[in-house]
Amino acid sequence: MTAWDISPSGVKGVLTNTATAAEGLSNTGKALEKTVPSAASSAGTIEQGGVEKSGTQGPVAAALGEFFDAYQKDLMYVAERTANSINGAATATNHYLTGDLEMAAQAQQEALKEPRIDLPGAGGNQGAK
Repeated sequence: MTAWDISPSGVKGVLTNTATAAEGLSNTGKALEKTVPSAASSAGTIEQGGVEKSGTQGPVAAALGEFFDAYQKDLMYVAERTANSINGAATATNHYLTGDLEMAAQAQQEALKEPRIDLPGAGGNQGAK
């Protein structure tokens, strides 16, 4: 049988550090949502000399759009997976603590039970094997 030895304060520390790092990742994703379209817009359009801008994206803007489309789903997946992992570890630790408390309560209940004294020859089947 495998023994569990979880330090709730240690788990809390790791989860706090992980949440801080995940927040940085989330902020980066949010910044990308704003800066990539802005960068694409600033990259210019394709136009022929002497003709007004047609509004057709240039190659840099198109590449930025493709990059963002390709990685947006991956970034969202990582963020969701991180949140699920943090919440799962916290929930599991809470269940571990609850189990410890339940086991402690059971041990206390057993200790408070009236003892049964079984002396040999004291009547009935007491002491008989």
